[in-house]
Amino acid sequence: MPLKKDIVWRVALVYFGVLLFAIFIIAKVIYIQFVEGSTWIEKAKTLTLKNITIQPNRGDILAHDGKLLASSVPYYEIRMDLKSKALLNEVFSKNIDSLAFCLSNLFLHKSKNAYKKELQEARKRGERYYLIKRKVNYTQLKKLKQFPIFRLGRYKGGFIYKQENERIQPHINLASRTIGYLNKGMSGNIVGIEGAYDHYLKGVVGIRLKRKLSGNVWIPVNDKNEVEPKDGKDVITTIDVNIQDVAENALLNQLKKHNAHHGTAVLMEVETGEIKAIVNLEKDKNGNYKELYNYAIGESTEPGSTLKIAALIVALEDGYFDLDDTIDTGDGVIYYYDKKLSDTKKGGYGKITVQHAFEISSNVGVSKIITQYYKGREHEFINRLYSMNLNEKLGLEIKGEGAPDIKYPNDKLWSGISLPMMSIGYEIRLTPLQILTFYNAIANNGRMVKPKFVKAIQFHGEIIETFDTELINPSICSFSTIRKVKKVLEGVVENGTAKNLKNTNYKIAGKSGTAQIANEKYGYKNEFKVSYQASFVGYFPADKPEYSCIVVVNSPSNSVYYGNLVAGPVFKEIADKVYAANLDIHEEFIAQEKNFVDLPYSKNGHKNELDIILNNLGIERQINNVNSEWVITTKRDTFIEYNQLNIKKNLVPNVKEMGLKDALFLLENAGLEVEVKGRGKIKSQSILPGTRIKKGDKIIIEMSFI
Repeated sequence: MPLKKDIVWRVALVYFGVLLFAIFIIAKVIYIQFVEGSTWIEKAKTLTLKNITIQPNRGDILAHDGKLLASSVPYYEIRMDLKSKALLNEVFSKNIDSLAFCLSNLFLHKSKNAYKKELQEARKRGERYYLIKRKVNYTQLKKLKQFPIFRLGRYKGGFIYKQENERIQPHINLASRTIGYLNKGMSGNIVGIEGAYDHYLKGVVGIRLKRKLSGNVWIPVNDKNEVEPKDGKDVITTIDVNIQDVAENALLNQLKKHNAHHGTAVLMEVETGEIKAIVNLEKDKNGNYKELYNYAIGESTEPGSTLKIAALIVALEDGYFDLDDTIDTGDGVIYYYDKKLSDTKKGGYGKITVQHAFEISSNVGVSKIITQYYKGREHEFINRLYSMNLNEKLGLEIKGEGAPDIKYPNDKLWSGISLPMMSIGYEIRLTPLQILTFYNAIANNGRMVKPKFVKAIQFHGEIIETFDTELINPSICSFSTIRKVKKVLEGVVENGTAKNLKNTNYKIAGKSGTAQIANEKYGYKNEFKVSYQASFVGYFPADKPEYSCIVVVNSPSNSVYYGNLVAGPVFKEIADKVYAANLDIHEEFIAQEKNFVDLPYSKNGHKNELDIILNNLGIERQINNVNSEWVITTKRDTFIEYNQLNIKKNLVPNVKEMGLKDALFLLENAGLEVEVKGRGKIKSQSILPGTRIKKGDKIIIEMSFI
């Protein structure tokens, strides 16, 4: 081939190759621009634009009267960008000593030299996010902003702080398991009220769009947030902090006294179902009692004798007997196949009424009654229990409710001893709160209401939603049966197993329970030890129930384990404190006593002030020729009598029978130096009334209580 043609061919080939490559590039540009354009634009945005989430303020959890139970407190994580280009070596070297000194003085846990060395080494490594301190409060943050280097800001001084909100409970252990806590795991917030009402408390997350600039600096794209954060709402609970404190201390002292493993106490308002106090204490590995698990809601156990009342209701409703019918308990021992049931009294109770059998919690008497009428008709007995909702969960908003277990006659675990055992509270499993709800229904004349932990939601101080009491069962049984059962429960305290709870101020109605706890390996008993659960559940005042309460103490280990002796005193202490603090419960007594009120003792004193007090109290007075500001008072049957008290210049006044305030006013205005001994009303004065006063005279007044 001629050389010229060869060159032309080669050049043409190159040009053709370049043309093809150019066409490919143009085609690719067109494809990217028009086909993949939107995808690449979005990808570019993700590299230069991002949405920053703005966490809202989580709502507070409040007691029934607005006291704080849980709130979010801001804390800060302090870091330093030691590779910032704007942080000059000259500035760092000149101020590092001062910064280290300030940090050491503020946090105290490291020396100045330690801080200096660590910061210098971190700068050599070029650390951009060096941790200085976690959990710094706002006051400390304000001081940090004024420290050398840090005062120059983020870029020139490398000062970085990140806010984190920490959930706190001001009352620490008080109802902490019921209040709950926040969980950062995958499951989210599920514990207690924090979990149950998380959708109210958490608020709405805000979004801010930011653009990336050189130097890894992000600035907002718009003046406003794309989505404004919205604060969470406050949850107002039914808990009364004062009652909660009483219940916790009462239970804690009893757990310590009996060296128990754990215990729970719950106080409920009868009519509304509002939970006023709920305590769950468990001994930790160090021997301290803490709220580690919500036993009141979550632990299903065999209740023992507290559930004998359910058996009584069943048989009364079916009309098989009445309270004054008799039952022969014999020598206090009975066998059902190879199962021995016995009463606590050695030799037994003999023939007793049905009412007394339940009052003294006779295992023999109760099991004989139920077996006599329901053997062969066990399904009737169980159906009656089911009709009182004892086999159903309460449907609490708080998660973790233990499931009740009341088996049916065709259940594979049903046996020949199931009926008598169930009649005395075994082979049945219920939580303390489920048992309390049942007793609360008795106190509420048969009306079973759902326990209520939250009564309202508020936003920025304004109530936006309230929660009504929910009805579970309008009537668990007939009113005539309720009347009889109430009589028995009062008898338990007046004449039965809980006589130690009887008092003269108000009546308690309830039932004690002492149940053996089954061990997974050995059953109810082994050669080493029997575990017990002591409980007492009831309501007060018995004649007009306002509150119901349950106390359960698990595994008391100091030899005493009966419900009336271990759980009963906690119930009584709670009831006493609530009764003393709640004047509404005393209303009827006050009304009866009004006609017999004795007039109060009245001290001598200033007439006008006495007039004001007596007018406010509605007490009549009789005035006998009084022309002075000061009077002597005398208590009569239906009125207070005033007589003149003469006060003369330069003469020692008569201050006997006066209060200290009035006496000091008169004596010091007369120029006397006064020494006081004791308190109360004035019993005597060292200088007789009418004595002429000399300059510098000192008078000693003795009070009625010294």
